[in-house]
Amino acid sequence: MGETNPEPENRISLPHDSVAWPPCMIGENLSHGHKCSIGALAHIGRNVTMGDKCRIQGGVYIADGCSLGSSVFIGPNATLLNDKYPPSGDSKYWSPVKIGDNAVIGGGATVIAGCTVGKDAVLGAGSVLTKEIPSGEVWAGNPAKFMMNREQYDSKRGNS
Repeated sequence: MGETNPEPENRISLPHDSVAWPPCMIGENLSHGHKCSIGALAHIGRNVTMGDKCRIQGGVYIADGCSLGSSVFIGPNATLLNDKYPPSGDSKYWSPVKIGDNAVIGGGATVIAGCTVGKDAVLGAGSVLTKEIPSGEVWAGNPAKFMMNREQYDSKRGNS
């Protein structure tokens, strides 16, 4: 009674009360906020920035230079790209993805280089984003298209 569970042996403690679960790849110069979580088999590229409370699920690929706001959720096996015409071989041609605060990227979704996902926006699972999602909108499909606003989405989830 009153016992606490010990820390799992495979947990990687990161600064700012954040955690990563091996095996995963974390590139040089990751800048992350407080209370972030990076799942097993995730690949976080170089020079990636993440705000507070980001949750990156297992198998996610985030290319070099991408940026995530605070409270971003990225579902398993999602991909954020940075090179629109690969392989460019030169980072000066890259256009990393930008994800706004409180955005959700569904599992298995792909965000093409140069795209921006606005604050409070949602990209549905398995979708392919080829353009910007405005703040507060929910998009899905291949290519992803507008489906509803975030309030409608949250009410379907029971979070109104």
